Amino acid sequence: MAHIVWDDPGAHSVADYYAKDPNIDAEPHAGSILSARHRGRVIRVRVEAYDRDAGLSHGEVAAIIDPESGKRADRHGDLKVGDRVSLPDNRRAFEPALPSDDEEQPSD
Repeated sequence: MAHIVWDDPGAHSVADYYAKDPNIDAEPHAGSILSARHRGRVIRVRVEAYDRDAGLSHGEVAAIIDPESGKRADRHGDLKVGDRVSLPDNRRAFEPALPSDDEEQPSD
């Protein structure tokens, strides 16, 4: 299993969001797709198991995405699609909104 130092989710924290509404069950389950940040990229993790006591999701990297363009990569630094990782609940992050094709893009 790859040891990953996840970025702090800051204002995009999933844990902080769900802590405000105890009626929502935010616990991951096998097959859930979670997002986090690693070295500025969005990382999607497909959950295989969840350790409730430790607050850790264990699974494999399903996607590595550039948050600016939405383009996918097979690897980013020390992490590649298919790697097995552990993702702490406090590092889960909502994905940023990407500009749609209908929105005006800044000209150079």
